[in-house]
Amino acid sequence: MGKTEAILFAGGEPVALDRIAQVLGVRTYAIEEIIDALKEKYNTPQSGIHLLRLENTAQLCTNPAYIQPVREVLDLKRNTPLSQAAMEVLAVVAYNQPVTKAFVEQVRGVDCSGVIGSLVQKELLEERGRLELPGRPLLYGTTENFLRCFQLASIDDLPPPPTGDEENEGVPGDDELETMEL
Repeated sequence: MGKTEAILFAGGEPVALDRIAQVLGVRTYAIEEIIDALKEKYNTPQSGIHLLRLENTAQLCTNPAYIQPVREVLDLKRNTPLSQAAMEVLAVVAYNQPVTKAFVEQVRGVDCSGVIGSLVQKELLEERGRLELPGRPLLYGTTENFLRCFQLASIDDLPPPPTGDEENEGVPGDDELETMEL
């Protein structure tokens, strides 16, 4: 367990579980068991460290309850919250990925070039290849950073999309997303 813990601490970024298993010469399921044990150890309200599991990777991070003092001590600048347009684009991409810019614009009814560029720059969206159509438009999808920021283990953990009756009520989890800082 100590070796896995040291790897996650030193990594700083999400580390693939199968890579840890390969380096330590064990099976991936053994690393998954260790990750579960580490989550029990760290993911308590009083712990300053939490372990995030993102699909087939894991990462050590700060307990969200202690973010403010960490920012103050390290003099980290507060990131600006995402705009409503950015949240809408993220929702369209997350629920329909991979998608083209034209698809997002068709759903939203406005030009999304700037918003998509900003989300790519913030590493919340990434290019996922091109469609085999005239002009070969780019395809976009969400990133591992998107999962981390919204505390999702995988894209399957998204809440169900709203039905047509709820259209005016906003994206599921809007109240949580509006407070999200990147």
